[in-house]
Amino acid sequence: MPGTSANKNSAGKNSGKKNSERSKTAEDNSDKRNSADRLEALRHAIRRRYGAAAQLENVVVPTLGGINRTLVFDLIEGPARRRLVSRQESQGAADSPFLPSSMQFRVMRIAHAHGVPVPEPVFEYEAADAMGSGYVSAFVEGETMPRKILRDAEFAVARERLTGQAGQTLALLHSIDPGELGFLEQVADSRDPLRAQRDRLDSYAEAHPAIELGLRWLERNRVRAPRRTFLHGDFRTGNLMVGRDGLRAVLDWECCHIGSPAEDLGWLCTRSWRFGDNQRPVGGFGAREDLIDAYVAAGGGRIDPAEIRYWEIFGLVRWAIYNVWQAHGHVFGKRRSVTFAACGRNTSLVEYDLLMTLRGLYD
Repeated sequence: MPGTSANKNSAGKNSGKKNSERSKTAEDNSDKRNSADRLEALRHAIRRRYGAAAQLENVVVPTLGGINRTLVFDLIEGPARRRLVSRQESQGAADSPFLPSSMQFRVMRIAHAHGVPVPEPVFEYEAADAMGSGYVSAFVEGETMPRKILRDAEFAVARERLTGQAGQTLALLHSIDPGELGFLEQVADSRDPLRAQRDRLDSYAEAHPAIELGLRWLERNRVRAPRRTFLHGDFRTGNLMVGRDGLRAVLDWECCHIGSPAEDLGWLCTRSWRFGDNQRPVGGFGAREDLIDAYVAAGGGRIDPAEIRYWEIFGLVRWAIYNVWQAHGHVFGKRRSVTFAACGRNTSLVEYDLLMTLRGLYD
């Protein structure tokens, strides 16, 4: 009977709704338990180093930084209070292009010792902490959201200063003797950055003609590096902590390697990191000529603008491949996330920028 069928459908919908609600409740409870466990593990790690009287307060989970598990908290030691950041690896994919946390921590310590504006490394997690791989660093107040930095009136003065500060910071970073970072020579991008991108793309067994064209152009137009320096590898808008006075810290050191200094400058100028402000190719806030001038004035050495253009094109190829990696991990791996799924669409957007740049239609 029609009525009976309708009642059954209604009952099925209600049952499905209840099951969905129960599933959501179970997930919420699981998240709460995991959060409580992580907080307790963090408290244990802190007290191992600072004593049983050490306290944690004002614990916050940032809304950004999805690749790593991040907590911001106050460490209380008697009358002293210090704001710190805990970062734990949450994606241990074998095909990850990122440095393990232990290498990141070593790099940050060296950079900090040379006066590079990096959050002070405090300690690295050990097996006894039961926190997995990760570390704790000092907290730096500021903004990383590109749209705010590039558009809000609050950062008008900062935007005027950022190009010069970026040039000065990169010159200082590149002045560090790469011999101090010999452990980075084993990184694929240190051995041959173009080969590293090719190998990553091939590992996904996907057809990407635009990226193939970009790789071929890069191979045919290879530039000879005038010298090999320590590179940040991901120096760009979004990884720069900015205050009203300008650059306060450089974040995210997971892509460091040894290579041509122009690679860092070209990455900062790559179209993807202008966030729509394409008339200002340096991160959406400045001009290439001003970046080069600031870099030279700070002792970085002269860099041919043609080298920067080469590395901008390389940057589009590299960023497209990183998006392929994230989308591939969502579909075939364990990195389930709406953000990673969206990287599949983002790959096409970057490929379009790459083709337009190769044709000379995009600056």
